[in-house]
Amino acid sequence: MEEEKIKRVVRDGYAKVAKGERLNFIPVSQCCGSNVDLTHDISRAIGYKEDELASVPEGANLGLGCGNPTALASLNEGETVLDLGSGAGFDCFLAANTVGVAGQVIGVDMTPEMIEKARANARKGGYSNVDFRLGELEHLPVADSAVDVIISNCVINLTPDKTAVFREAFRVLRPDGRFAVSDMVLLRALPPAVKDSAAAYVSCLSGAIMKDAYLATIRAAGFENVYIVEESSFPLDCMANDPTAQAIGNTINLTPDELRDLADSVASIKVAGKKPSAAVVGH
Repeated sequence: MEEEKIKRVVRDGYAKVAKGERLNFIPVSQCCGSNVDLTHDISRAIGYKEDELASVPEGANLGLGCGNPTALASLNEGETVLDLGSGAGFDCFLAANTVGVAGQVIGVDMTPEMIEKARANARKGGYSNVDFRLGELEHLPVADSAVDVIISNCVINLTPDKTAVFREAFRVLRPDGRFAVSDMVLLRALPPAVKDSAAAYVSCLSGAIMKDAYLATIRAAGFENVYIVEESSFPLDCMANDPTAQAIGNTINLTPDELRDLADSVASIKVAGKKPSAAVVGH
């Protein structure tokens, strides 16, 4: 798909999620569902603790992630954190609880409806140290060298220009700043029908790139000490029973065997790295 069409499809899809609409091709990772209990079950399965789930405003957790980047980032009090693709604010609020009033959290999302929902959640939770900004990840509305830590949760795979995203991430990080992201990558090429499917794109599948290419893109942006903290396969039971997978299968007429092959082609990874010190950057 063309870049602008991709952005429009993703923006329109997640705008409907922000409004509370249930779409048959919008994912809730690790076996999907739409009710609060199932959303919490999903979140626990991908690394969130019970006290974290209870600490954020109701409606902030949409169950759309594939990991817990706030835990991976090991945040400290007083730090400035940037969340790429902040959605309704779930990870931002968790980060804000850790960095405290001396710290700051910036959430960037390209969907106006998500920004509106996140700001409402911030008001509801009394968060004065969280700032939600409308913008694309390829063109971050953040100053140079302004943040200590970047987090992101299963969003970068949705962007058509991942090179630009990581270059922007490098720009806004301070020297010695770090990043910790959860994302979806490919272990082998997707079938053409899936790769070209709008439903699969919004479901975090056809926007994913090969794992080695993903890591190479990060390093090419200037980051060092880039490594995979954890990797897990896309859950087969999710592909078999989840309405998201069923919708993809029905849309592009995949057989059960083809769905199984699709599941084996996708992995969830947690990646960390850092921006070099000022002396290295200056070379």
